[in-house]
Amino acid sequence: MTVTTHDRAERIAEVLKAVAHPVRLRIIELLCEGEQHVNALAEELGVTQPIASQQLRILRMHGLVGVSREAGFAHYRLEEQALRDLVRCMRRCSVE
Repeated sequence: MTVTTHDRAERIAEVLKAVAHPVRLRIIELLCEGEQHVNALAEELGVTQPIASQQLRILRMHGLVGVSREAGFAHYRLEEQALRDLVRCMRRCSVE
């Protein structure tokens, strides 16, 4: 199956929508530093665990974040390593 320019643009738009939320963007920034437990993410973000979990679910639905379970705890990681480049680009483009 050939990926068309339109298909590629659609996928890029979906990724941008997925990360276009302050909490989700911050989650991605934190996961760029390494795998994290949901409670650690929630604490760092200053949100409740259910809010962090909801935002992680959205990122997982888009294939951007993965999860592994160990001893009943969920550990999240970046699935799409190119997000590191996106985060760097957004940092350079941000107004400080």
